[in-house]
Amino acid sequence: MKSKLIVALDIENHEKATALVRELSEVVEIFKVGSQLFTRVGPKIVEFINEQGKTCFLDLKFHDIPNTVAKAVESAAALKVHMVTVHTCGGAEMLKAAVAVQHRPLLLGVTVLTSVGGNVESEVLRLARLARDCGLNGAIASPREIHPIRKAIGENFLIVTPGIRPAWAEAGDQKRVMTPAEAVAAGASYIVVGRPIIAAKEPAAAALQITTEMGVAAR
Repeated sequence: MKSKLIVALDIENHEKATALVRELSEVVEIFKVGSQLFTRVGPKIVEFINEQGKTCFLDLKFHDIPNTVAKAVESAAALKVHMVTVHTCGGAEMLKAAVAVQHRPLLLGVTVLTSVGGNVESEVLRLARLARDCGLNGAIASPREIHPIRKAIGENFLIVTPGIRPAWAEAGDQKRVMTPAEAVAAGASYIVVGRPIIAAKEPAAAALQITTEMGVAAR
């Protein structure tokens, strides 16, 4: 079940990030590199994750004119990342340009950010369908929209889910949240967890507790 857990390296420097990857290596296979860390240290953190035999999810949420996004996806492919995000609100032409890149990573379309509150289900479904229709491999959506997406699109579509907060962690700025067990039971392909692990006194123990919760839910 550990393959369903993605740890977000929302950390400010290379030294802390590499130390955390090493500490979590027995429990975690996939690490997410977002704009905070990538802007500070660049591709070398991706290279380090690959060198450790782990998988990198590059979460830079590309959103630009079609040619620029396609070139960004090409660059991500050259870094040998496994998954990369694009904003679905960039439109069909942009999404199709990204899909057309040869030997590209898995493409995930960002729907509505989990910091947005209120009833956003219809917009999430619209954007998830757009991602599917344009040939993307999956979508990023809050755990509250997992079941509606599964019902509308089916099983052969990845749903990567941030907004995960164990019962013992604070929600922070996330609005539409679930526990790891609830998200897995709802049908998440992967869950993304950051602060509850990286801010824990014992990050490896926190990650192990989450994977255990996920395993129980999947039985």
